[in-house]
Amino acid sequence: QVQLVESGGGLVQAGGSLRLSCAASIRTFRNYAMGWFRQAPGKEREFVATISGYGGVTFYAESAKGRFTISRDNAKNTVNLQMNSVKPEDTAVYYCAARPTVVASTTQAQYDYWGQGTQVTVSS
Repeated sequence: QVQLVESGGGLVQAGGSLRLSCAASIRTFRNYAMGWFRQAPGKEREFVATISGYGGVTFYAESAKGRFTISRDNAKNTVNLQMNSVKPEDTAVYYCAARPTVVASTTQAQYDYWGQGTQVTVSS
């Protein structure tokens, strides 16, 4: 049974930084590509960032490029999202997701497992 648990959300001022983490209970974690998605109030969930199984390939949403960095530690079964220069429009529930292939994907439907989400609120 795959479980994903996000942490690190909270309240941060615009321009500040926040680091989200996702702990995965996956035996062969390196065989899973991981992604971060977010859902703002009244909006559909959207892609933020993804990383391949071995960490060599990453993709970002345009809104995240240059500000967010996704990384993973396969020895610790964790994936992180470093958020810098945050903006009020980054306010959302952030979800960690996993797909049972090493190939990264920006498409939500290609992820089989999801965490419960962690709230990020950016004040202006």
